Parts: sequence; structure tokens; C-alpha cells
Amino acid sequence: MATTNTPFPLAAAYLLLFRNAGPETHAHLTAEQQRVLAKQWNDWYDGLAREGKVEHGRPLGLGGRVVSGAKGERVIDGPYAEGKEIVGGYIFLRVADLDEATEIAKKCPGLAQGLTVEVRPMAEVSPVLADVRGRPPV
Repeated sequence: MATTNTPFPLAAAYLLLFRNAGPETHAHLTAEQQRVLAKQWNDWYDGLAREGKVEHGRPLGLGGRVVSGAKGERVIDGPYAEGKEIVGGYIFLRVADLDEATEIAKKCPGLAQGLTVEVRPMAEVSPVLADVRGRPPV
């Protein structure tokens, strides 16, 4: 999979998050169907990269850990108990707007297997922190 490292404004940056991506999503596919699906994914991604729309993207490995608690004292093996919440990968896009990012997401080859694609704009500053900074001191 190709990547680029060209600077771009974050206003034009969108993240595609691929959910419902646990192994059970593809367990019913034959080896040949898996090969075809992998080729569809690679062709889709490589086409976006050739068009200059991909900054980078990767699948995520299985497992990992979830850290929580005010001081990170809670660590559990993860990522999540429910397969529909598992993020299986991401693509960092640079496109004109949310509509274009959404149209790209609609062409994701994994949708046919039940995958969902979350389309999110990237922010230069956390919207939560920006909101807090705008408030008068307490």
C-alpha cells in the first residue's frame, strides 16, 4: 500500500475507521473469497493513493490493551468484547470535504461483509479543549 507525506491543511483531512472488523466478520469466506476481497481492498486503497487522496492507512492487529482510570491504573486485554466495536484499521484521507470522504467510504470493499466505516474530520485542536479554553476561568 502506497503512502504520501505531503503537508496539507487539517481542514481537508478525514479519518476512515473500519469497525465490525473482528475475525468472525470474514470467517464464512473461503480462501478464494478472502484472496479476492484482499485484492479488492488493495485495489481500492492503491487507487485512492494514486489520486493523491491517501496520507496513510493501516490494518490493526488483533488484541492489544485498553488503559483507563485517572492514572492509567486499569489495564485490560482488549480491544473490546463486542466484535462490532473492534476497529480493524484506518485510512487517513486528504480530500475536499466530508461529502467526498463519505463517497469514498461508500465504496469500501468490506461493506459487503458487514464492516462499517466511520468518517471523521480531523481537528487541529481538540474541540473539547477549544471549548474549555473559550470559557471564563472558574
